[in-house]
Amino acid sequence: MLAIAFAIATGVAWAQAPSVADLDAHARAGGNRKDLALGIGERVYATEWPAQVFQILVNEVGTHVVIGMRVSGTHFHEGITRDQFDGEIATLARDAFAVVPHAEEIDIWTTVPIRVGKDVIVSGDLAKPTMRDVFTISIHRHETAAGVAERLRSGRDVFVDQEWAQTAFKKMP
Repeated sequence: MLAIAFAIATGVAWAQAPSVADLDAHARAGGNRKDLALGIGERVYATEWPAQVFQILVNEVGTHVVIGMRVSGTHFHEGITRDQFDGEIATLARDAFAVVPHAEEIDIWTTVPIRVGKDVIVSGDLAKPTMRDVFTISIHRHETAAGVAERLRSGRDVFVDQEWAQTAFKKMP
């Protein structure tokens, strides 16, 4: 019933009940090229990633197309090592470029919630942030998978909050 209500509310028509991947793609797509974000989402949400993908954005200005992907830094579907996380990031980028090969870059950021007090303003002009970035990387279309893997390993041009990383990932025995 929820799927039917969602389809009616969003103007999406399905001949059969939509898959969870379809629902996630529609609920989490954004940007001024939502059609491209939906295409990426249909591919990405067909897999249950250890680190949950919260949002996929695609924006186009003139001939420039940029993809954005927000990943949860706390809602892991399973324990994950830093190497597994880096592998997921590289695979997400590869899959996004496969769907939108003319995109120039993909920006992937991982966020964690910030606790705010009871009467703190969290929307509007006086809003206090409710999320903070703990990992960010920009990957350009021309980068090879090996180059991305090396950047992730070395930390070159990658922001990682070390305090978060020490508590977020499971340790290898």
